[in-house]
Amino acid sequence: MPLNNAATPVASTKLMPTLFVPHGAGPCFFMDWNPPHAWDAMAAYLKGIAAQLPEAPKAILMVSAHWLEEDFVLTSGAQPQLIYDYYGFPPHTYELQYPTPGEPELAAKAAALLEQAGLQSRLDPTRGFDHGMFIPLKLMFPAARIPVLQLSLRRDLDPQAHLEAGRALAALREEGVLIVGSGMSFHNMRGYGDARFGPVSDEFDQWLTATVETEPDQRDVALENWEQAPGARLCHPPRAEEHLIPLMVVAGAAGASPGRRTFSDRVMEVTLSGFQFG
Repeated sequence: MPLNNAATPVASTKLMPTLFVPHGAGPCFFMDWNPPHAWDAMAAYLKGIAAQLPEAPKAILMVSAHWLEEDFVLTSGAQPQLIYDYYGFPPHTYELQYPTPGEPELAAKAAALLEQAGLQSRLDPTRGFDHGMFIPLKLMFPAARIPVLQLSLRRDLDPQAHLEAGRALAALREEGVLIVGSGMSFHNMRGYGDARFGPVSDEFDQWLTATVETEPDQRDVALENWEQAPGARLCHPPRAEEHLIPLMVVAGAAGASPGRRTFSDRVMEVTLSGFQFG
């Protein structure tokens, strides 16, 4: 059963949570699927997130599984274009629009925070928004009015470095910035649709949920060593864990904020979950 119980800025009156959301398969929410209702619960979860926030975000910092660079890179264009980085889907899905503005000043500030933490970063004024950003945000904030910047993953996918990046950016939460990791808690392409992976995904999901919900210092240590979790490399094959690593950034940005699972559903024979900190 799905769990749907949630889930240039200035100082905010309320501390924003951080989120790790599943973004589905390509443009799955905007096309016919077989079975027809496979993504309905996830779509309802994403659509319900805005109502669960303490206030409307002044900006969104999105960490997408679909952008890897040697160092951390931030979009800094005023109006980034969309990147339709999915393949073999119906023609209309390449005409989807999400004309939200970028946030160059916030991008510069985020880059400075990363540099202060000893993490190399740079700005990219030409990079667009990939589908790991615009597909879930079309459901979460369909009006496309909240400024957004994207942060890349680092290509080495080092969990400690991504936790540190989150810690460096944590102060943005106090300015009304919503930090969102967009990925999937299970992402083995050979496992989707294979019932043998159901129990494997369940075991890993149970570990992931317990880890997110534990005391923050223990949580971060466990996330650094996520490969030791039951079924970890069956759920995220070696060098293909980019869909899990956004969780490290949002967990790092959570600081002392507690975490909890806010969504879980069985899709294509495996368990997929979403998490919130704070």
